[in-house]
Amino acid sequence: MLDRGTKFDYPRELDVKRAFGIDNEGVTVKHMECGPSSSAAILSDGTCLTWGSNDSGQLGHGHKNDVLVPTVLKPPEGSPLSASGVSQIKLGNSTSAIIDTKGDLYTFGFGGSALSGMGCLGHGDADSRLAPALVESLVEDGVYASQVAVGELHMTVLTTEGETLTTGVGSYGRLGNLDTDDQLYFEPVEMLAGDDVVQIAAGLAFTLALTSDGVLHSWGRNDKGQLGQGAGLSVDIYAMEALPRPIESQLEGRRVTKIAAGHSHAAAITADGELFIWGSNIFLEPQAFPSLLHSKMVDVACGENYTVALSEDGRLFTHGKGKTGVLGMASTKNLNQPTLVEGLADRKATGISAGYAHMACWVEDAAGAEAEGGKDEGNKEK
Repeated sequence: MLDRGTKFDYPRELDVKRAFGIDNEGVTVKHMECGPSSSAAILSDGTCLTWGSNDSGQLGHGHKNDVLVPTVLKPPEGSPLSASGVSQIKLGNSTSAIIDTKGDLYTFGFGGSALSGMGCLGHGDADSRLAPALVESLVEDGVYASQVAVGELHMTVLTTEGETLTTGVGSYGRLGNLDTDDQLYFEPVEMLAGDDVVQIAAGLAFTLALTSDGVLHSWGRNDKGQLGQGAGLSVDIYAMEALPRPIESQLEGRRVTKIAAGHSHAAAITADGELFIWGSNIFLEPQAFPSLLHSKMVDVACGENYTVALSEDGRLFTHGKGKTGVLGMASTKNLNQPTLVEGLADRKATGISAGYAHMACWVEDAAGAEAEGGKDEGNKEK
């Protein structure tokens, strides 16, 4: 594995069979997830590995020591997660969440404090959990999760019924219910009660929700224009929107199909494959990039001050601040426009994930064959 100070400014292939300790030929990598300063991998047998920063126990290993190599996440003895396996994982600055194969939600990490706010994990208290803990209130209500999004001090859940729930710190309106008080349990976002939400995404202190008719809503902190609401709202250190509000401007009349949120900016892809980006004190409302009009975008991920987009033909484009080498251009220069990652020009990328200062993508193998889920476990690029 790599030393702490090691940094790559170009795509580097990872031998995941060796790195993840996969010795069963029938087991493949189903998904990789990059968090702010940590990573996770989900295998086809439901096993989950996490590694990286762990100062709040957000990796779920029962301690607060950093984990320097991919390590299997072992739930507490008797936990139903052991039998069901992991379907999704989202990593945050200090909290994380898992959805198992049955749709039950588990959260772990920092639970909150009198100073920071409470309810970050949705268990009805401010206690931290160092291992995945089942959110029993959702089980009692017969609620199953289809997606989860993790912010710095709040979480958002999309249920299998299309309902949006939030929990955690209420400051800056990040819970979407007008009241800025903390919520100790997951509660519905009332303004979205009549909408069929199909995707959610969370930045540091804001949230996005996409409805089935292609309309995108945003709420929470807006100090860097991350809500995409334009100059009509005052954008300063106190700027916020406490209720979900549709993002219009250039997105009006377009059908959004994919969304992503980074630290303080966000992105959307339309049904026509157009890429729009806003936030980071650069664009206050969605801005398209004419240089990409020749390519149809199908996926997008946002980190801290950078964006990566995936085209229909498997090409990867990055732009933003490159000081950590995260743009994959064999340099640390900034890029103002989406630029093709030449180091992957001869490979077809099929998926991407972005942390604050690192990213991963997976590609087809040399023969063009793909493993389960459209991802080839032997050819991940990181």
